[in-house]
Amino acid sequence: MDIKKTDNSIKELTGLALIVLITVAFFAILNGIFGQGDELVAKMKIEEERIAKQQKLSKLISTLPSGVLVTFDGTKNYKLTDELYEAVCEATKLIPQRAIMGANFLNYEAYQVYTNNGNLIEDTFVKWENNTCIAGYTVVGPLNDGTEKKITVSGEALSFLSTGIDTRVYFIKNF
Repeated sequence: MDIKKTDNSIKELTGLALIVLITVAFFAILNGIFGQGDELVAKMKIEEERIAKQQKLSKLISTLPSGVLVTFDGTKNYKLTDELYEAVCEATKLIPQRAIMGANFLNYEAYQVYTNNGNLIEDTFVKWENNTCIAGYTVVGPLNDGTEKKITVSGEALSFLSTGIDTRVYFIKNF
């Protein structure tokens, strides 16, 4: 064996080991500074669960017939079971102007604000709460006397409109 070749091999191996140690130390320092990423992993799991739930609800919505879906007997429309009522409620995010105007008729101040502010809606919501689908909206604007008012109108979503792609609140029964 040649001594020069052995010395060169040892130098190369030592250099490689040094590069590996520097790389491991660098990532250990970064890991110490930025943490283990447990929070990021938890957020990713929550997002994956939300996406899986949304896909399940979308699949359910696509199986429903197009048209009005109701929660009560006595119409020719498709009656939802209790389980479907909850699932449709959780899948619904849209409240069309027709449902908003229907709910406005029972709340005169909300109607005033809605018409005075150019029919602008600040926020809408549909949520499952206490075995009931609650739908509503918030309007902000002036009343006829000039005072600024923020009004939230909510009620039970008694029917939905299924388009085959999504569902929308069709009728809100005010509380």
